[in-house]
Amino acid sequence: MTDVRVPRESWVVVCNGAKALIMQNAGDNKQMNLKVLETLKQPSEPDREIGTDKPGRSHAAHGLGGSAVEETHWQDQAEAQFLKHVAERLDELVHEKDAHRIILIAPPRALGVLRPALKADTQAAISAELTKDYTNMPVDEIERHLAA
Repeated sequence: MTDVRVPRESWVVVCNGAKALIMQNAGDNKQMNLKVLETLKQPSEPDREIGTDKPGRSHAAHGLGGSAVEETHWQDQAEAQFLKHVAERLDELVHEKDAHRIILIAPPRALGVLRPALKADTQAAISAELTKDYTNMPVDEIERHLAA
């Protein structure tokens, strides 16, 4: 399924816009043993709870015409903010825990938000990226996908 090597003591980060699992391989390439060290979650609130009002309206400078302003996507903003928090946490891992081999697994959209938020030395520590969403899988199933 994948062609990713996960050496001993590598960090595996599985995330999407609402949940992140930070794990470390206590096994080796052949006998992977991922240990969950940290779980980050974003509270899942509907847009009506996050946002304030319905979209506004603007009026034309000349005449009587008016138009609606595009509605803000509050859920997208909350997910982007959460992923920036995950990026900060990865930066801390690189500096505090000397994480120099990180395998990052996230959907393409989440990777697009994470990449620019990571510092240069954290980006250099990422040894592999996988564009999948494994956040709702049990750890043993994640291990099987990575070992395949």
